[in-house]
Amino acid sequence: MLNKLLTVFGLLFIFSACQNDKLIKRGDTLQVAYQKAMAFYMDEDYTEAANAFDTVTRLGRGTDYGQEAQFYLAESYYKNRQYLLAASEFDRFASLYPNEERRQEAEFKAAMSYYHQSPRYKLDQSATRNAIERFQLFNNRYPDSELVTDAADKIDELRNKLARKSYEAAQFYVRTDQYLAATIYLEETIDQYPESEWAERALVDLIKTYITYADNSVPDRQEERYSKAVDTYEKFLQLFPESDYRSNVENMHDEAQNKLTDVLNDMVSESSDN
Repeated sequence: MLNKLLTVFGLLFIFSACQNDKLIKRGDTLQVAYQKAMAFYMDEDYTEAANAFDTVTRLGRGTDYGQEAQFYLAESYYKNRQYLLAASEFDRFASLYPNEERRQEAEFKAAMSYYHQSPRYKLDQSATRNAIERFQLFNNRYPDSELVTDAADKIDELRNKLARKSYEAAQFYVRTDQYLAATIYLEETIDQYPESEWAERALVDLIKTYITYADNSVPDRQEERYSKAVDTYEKFLQLFPESDYRSNVENMHDEAQNKLTDVLNDMVSESSDN
């Protein structure tokens, strides 16, 4: 038993010594420190790699090793899914080395770091908006980059998420009979995200909501709201003339138009009586 324990402790000591040899130690040259950091990176031990590259950036400011370490520090955070830290370090690289050829890659990956932080549509979308802004800035700055298409695709994806958040907010207000708020969010979905898949559905729902809103309004406000339903139908035809919803929308338009005619006739009748 004692021999087994000694063997175990011996192996642990050897393993610990090997691990310590991998770490940056006082007295290591900058080159050795960088090589140790890169060894962690190549072994996909990104936590230790980040710690080591951070040390090299501080020891090697103004050197080629410091520059390389700054890029791989950001990469280590990125590959370890520490996206907030990755974005910060990619931005630092771009700022410190504006003429470095990898600046374009760093700026794209900073945008991607925000992209990866974008949560489900129900949650706060600050990171989503930051990512959109960063991808747009990238495309403006590097219009000839081979990454422009990827950035544009990410922008479309993220804007579609924002459109869904706006659309689903409108659905909540519809379900709770808060028609004014519902129309505001539906119009926001249409006006701000016309290219999204949610804009078409929002237009359909907006016509229906204006009709229901008018049905539940005092007579003096019905004309305005039925008229908005009719106007929204015209907008729908302009934007989605081949829509699968067209038949349904035409039925709603006829309903709104008929109710608007009745309201106008009632107004004329009341005016004649007076």
